Amino acid sequence: MPALSPTMTAGNIGTWQKKAGDTIAPGDVLVEIETDKAQMDFEFQEDGVLAKILKEAGEKDVAVGNPIAVMIEEGADVAPFESFTLEDAGGEKAAPKEAPKEEAVESSEPSDSGSQTSPSTLEKSASKAEPKSDAPPESQEAESSGGRLQTSLDREPNASPLAKAMALDKGVPLKAIKGTGPNGRITKQDIEKYQPPAGSAPATSGATAAPSYEDIPASSMRKTIANRLVQSMNQNPHYFVSTTLSVTKLLKLRQALNASADGKYKLSVNDFLVKACAVACKKIPAVNSSWREIGGQTVIRQHNTVDVSVAVATPVGLMTPIVKGVDSLGLQSISAQIKDLGKRARDGKLKPEEYQGGTFTISNMGMNAAVERFTAVINPPQAGILAVGTTRKVAIPAEGEEGTGVEWDDQIVVTGSFDHKVVDGAVGGEWIRELKKVVENPLELML
Repeated sequence: MPALSPTMTAGNIGTWQKKAGDTIAPGDVLVEIETDKAQMDFEFQEDGVLAKILKEAGEKDVAVGNPIAVMIEEGADVAPFESFTLEDAGGEKAAPKEAPKEEAVESSEPSDSGSQTSPSTLEKSASKAEPKSDAPPESQEAESSGGRLQTSLDREPNASPLAKAMALDKGVPLKAIKGTGPNGRITKQDIEKYQPPAGSAPATSGATAAPSYEDIPASSMRKTIANRLVQSMNQNPHYFVSTTLSVTKLLKLRQALNASADGKYKLSVNDFLVKACAVACKKIPAVNSSWREIGGQTVIRQHNTVDVSVAVATPVGLMTPIVKGVDSLGLQSISAQIKDLGKRARDGKLKPEEYQGGTFTISNMGMNAAVERFTAVINPPQAGILAVGTTRKVAIPAEGEEGTGVEWDDQIVVTGSFDHKVVDGAVGGEWIRELKKVVENPLELML
């Protein structure tokens, strides 16, 4: 079982994309694995042949490092491995009940140990190796809990990310659909063809009806999000600074740039705000910092580049893909990266390095006209996050030839959340002032 994220200690086996006897080339997807953050494709990085699957689809809580399959060199005979068992591979150990404490969250820095998705985590056998020796090996007591997950269709419907999103949007119960895709996978077409059963009127009774509810098991990703947010609120003393931004000039600049783009790009307000956050972080570098404990020593690490994590709502939870080096990027490049990362986040296709390592986060709920303002939870080890509300028109006094009149101004309320361990209150206020200055004079973004 490979470690696909720094906080992963165990994973659930999803759908195997290869079967015993199949040849595997570098980059081929071997199996879907549900980690503590997402359901991800495990891509193999060597040539070989899948000789035996030791952990079937649906197995849960398989500890990192435990054998899940046997790989042999290309051209070797697969037949001797038909009766190969998990015990022949050395058995397994149960996953730790609690993940070790990490600074990392969705946008935390990756470990320095290099890639953890290498095929060395699989049980690999040389072509000349015999699956069993003459002398029986010493028995090793397995520490497995013995628990076995239900099939993926019973535990969590085997559906593509697009199908999950469509089902959530249309209110279609995935458990009521039989998938027609590979290995019973529910596809977009299955959602579109779904018809609710006829005559399913609710039963009535003279007696008082019992409470109606459904217990939905929390996914590994939902548990991780919950643990990290609780950790953030408990260990990081939050304080909040709000301001109102006039975006009338910014909207006019956006309109002018989009009109001259010839379809090459389409800038959003969020693209400008991401760039403005980077400008403010360069001017007030204390906000672009993080609290660290290294070798028993506590330090505040001040980052030289601004990597902005952009909060994206997905069908399985919140993800924060990172636009790296925003301080040195133009608006067109920022816009293109946000669109690409957002789409792949919703499709569950992000690589770990694309959501680990940010230095500041922005969470924008401006697309919801009902949200005027909100506060966001800091994404540790980062020290700041900006919460963005919707745009609204506000009447403001204006001096004219005939005296004082009224004109309409487009405004956004933003709230910065800062970690008081790293950023003093006055410093947070300075950062908000720099942000307001550059947003209300958007031509500075072009400098």
